[in-house]
Amino acid sequence: MLLLSLATIFTLVLLLGSGVWIAFALIGTAWIALEFFSPFSPGPILASDFWGASYGWDLTALPMFIWMGEILFRSGLADNMFRGLSPWLNRLPGRLLHTNIIGSGMFAAVCGSSAATCATVGKMTLPELERRGYDSNMAIGTLASASTLGLLIPPSIVLIVYGVVTEQSITRLFMAGIGPGLMILAMFMTYLVLWALLKGNRAGLTGADESGMSFVEKLRNTWSLVPILLLIGGIIVSIYGGLASPTEAAAVGVVLSMIIARCNGSFNRQIFSSSLFAAVRTACMIAFIIAGASFLTSAMGFTQVPMQLARTIGEMGLSPTMLLVALTLLLLIMGCFLDGISLILLVTAIIMPVVSAAGFDLIWFGIYLVIVVEMSQITPPVGFNLFVIQGLTGKDILTITKATLPFFLLMMLAIALMHIFPEIALHLPQSMNR
Repeated sequence: MLLLSLATIFTLVLLLGSGVWIAFALIGTAWIALEFFSPFSPGPILASDFWGASYGWDLTALPMFIWMGEILFRSGLADNMFRGLSPWLNRLPGRLLHTNIIGSGMFAAVCGSSAATCATVGKMTLPELERRGYDSNMAIGTLASASTLGLLIPPSIVLIVYGVVTEQSITRLFMAGIGPGLMILAMFMTYLVLWALLKGNRAGLTGADESGMSFVEKLRNTWSLVPILLLIGGIIVSIYGGLASPTEAAAVGVVLSMIIARCNGSFNRQIFSSSLFAAVRTACMIAFIIAGASFLTSAMGFTQVPMQLARTIGEMGLSPTMLLVALTLLLLIMGCFLDGISLILLVTAIIMPVVSAAGFDLIWFGIYLVIVVEMSQITPPVGFNLFVIQGLTGKDILTITKATLPFFLLMMLAIALMHIFPEIALHLPQSMNR
């Protein structure tokens, strides 16, 4: 088991470091694991996984949300968002870098997808922040980290999966995700404020000072936010009003973005075609990575390594706190090879009896589990959000990982706070009983 784990990590790091496409690196690693460490033939498994990963209905929302982001970016509406927010965020240390955190939190509440949030918000914010002179590493770190909250802030596919397999109330899980989600957003913004005060402002990494506007000018600039707010409001109303599923709401978002861009006078045939082709390229990149990750997930399942690791943890007889520490380390390691839903299914199948015996509330444990899965989204070498950022910026994985490290540590702190104060997650669902 140890030999296979080391061989898998080494192969994946070697392929990624040599410049091989991410999807091919995942496929190659899985192929070697199956070929040399299992009796199964890789070919049929590869074909089955690629087919299974390519036709899921949930994935259809991804290209639509990406297309919406491309339209907003190319039609100038993203610049309108910055112009509207700038007068109000200018006095807050970090200035427009907070738009990554606020925007990701808002969009995550709309689509529930970490990858879609990262790709869509990144298309709007990263070019504008770079143009305005903001630190690129901090822009990448805030985007990659805050977009993981799509797994925690309702609606969340991962929470739905957990609720189904553990027979917990999905409504209460959604309620339980609100408090920790807001807490993590506040922690991210607090860190950004401290970074700006201690380093960013003095080094000139927080853009130009855009203060000095009169109140009337601020209101005039704020008016440019109205189209974006209408777009987000339209998507939220269509989902929470029961008018559309997230996939259908994504299509609504594309149509609304076209209408708003047209009314803004900055939408034509060229923008339509260029945004469409750019969305297709980005969506194909993400879909190819998903297919490769699916194949690697199956390979790990056939080699039995994750199951053996989980069973070993369960048999150690640890105290609740030490069990939580061991589970966190285990899940972060397995998150290098498995997608979020696979991690949820594995833990609930193997570890859940141990978790129940240790006295953990299963609603609380579900939120903890999702936060750890969020952390795995920015954990190299297979942190999915790292790949999305790499596709958007062209930067290497090590640079992106370094940019996200402080936010990774903040998520660790969030887990510790939740363990000390479980009411952070349990207050809202428990109040539903009153």
